Amino acid sequence: MTRALTTIGFDADDTLWQNEQFFRMTEAHFVELLADHAHKEVLTQRLLDAEKRNLGHYGFGIKGFTLSMIETAIEVTEGKVDAQTIAKLLAAGREMLRHPVETLPHATEALEALAGRYRLVLITKGDLFDQERKLAASGLGEHFDAVEIVSDKSEATYARIFSAGGHDPSAAMMIGSSLKSDVLPALGAGSWGVYVPHELTWSFEHADKPQAHPRFREMPDLSGLTALINEISG
Repeated sequence: MTRALTTIGFDADDTLWQNEQFFRMTEAHFVELLADHAHKEVLTQRLLDAEKRNLGHYGFGIKGFTLSMIETAIEVTEGKVDAQTIAKLLAAGREMLRHPVETLPHATEALEALAGRYRLVLITKGDLFDQERKLAASGLGEHFDAVEIVSDKSEATYARIFSAGGHDPSAAMMIGSSLKSDVLPALGAGSWGVYVPHELTWSFEHADKPQAHPRFREMPDLSGLTALINEISG
């Protein structure tokens, strides 16, 4: 009898470890630095617009965010932003790259319980060097059979990753904090999609829950993951 599940995919940022909180902290600093030029709501919206506009050029991650802050500062000051402010924005970006990794509750226990029983794959977007740094610092890398740092997450991305080694995407599950990037495209590839919401989620990643989809599940944290997988695997 074929097992219902053979491969378990995990998102990294805000699923296994904290991430978005550092972007929010840096955004608040950005707003403080530019407070004389525009209101908070204007600055945050202009920054978000720049981030979205630049995704195709810089991709996801801290480096693209830092460049978007600088671009927005130039725009809102009509080119008059001083070198000291630019230097502070660059320093803020570097500080983000130095933040210690804080694993989320139940992440380690969930991986320990599943390792060896399933093919575990880390699937994450973002800057290659930064994601490799965070994975090494997290101490979770030893649990994964494969690590995929991708430029974007689409149905094709999941179909490729979950098909590797002769596996079938229908026997795979993706677990993550983003409906848009982790759950919906995985469901589209024929896999299971488990949504583990984080209290902070970038607005770009928001999407409607596919409540009616038979392979969609939601849980408040990773503490119940092993039981869910056992239930599905039978």
